[in-house]
Amino acid sequence: MLEIFSIQTTHLLAVSCPVLIWIVLVIFFFSVCLAIRDGMMRLRRLHQIPCSKCAFFTGDYRLKCTVHPSKALSEEAIDCLDYEAMGSPQTKQLQPRCLNGKCCSQKFLAFRR
Repeated sequence: MLEIFSIQTTHLLAVSCPVLIWIVLVIFFFSVCLAIRDGMMRLRRLHQIPCSKCAFFTGDYRLKCTVHPSKALSEEAIDCLDYEAMGSPQTKQLQPRCLNGKCCSQKFLAFRR
């Protein structure tokens, strides 16, 4: 009787062990695929941040944006109402002209008044 029980237990382990290993592997690969998909969706969302192409973006780590410094380069900036593309007609009027490497912002501001 003991021999029959040990044979059935050995047969059960021989069949169930590979099945359990395959189930664990399938769950692992499924979770890896989900993580990759979530990462791609997050990356697409982060690529919608327009700050680097905005006229108010400074590029300085201390003051990234002159209008919304706390929102700059974050997900809150995706639908920024103050976004103004670089090179737009409004931006070109505000930029001072520089001659011979010297910036003439004083002359530019005096001329505008």
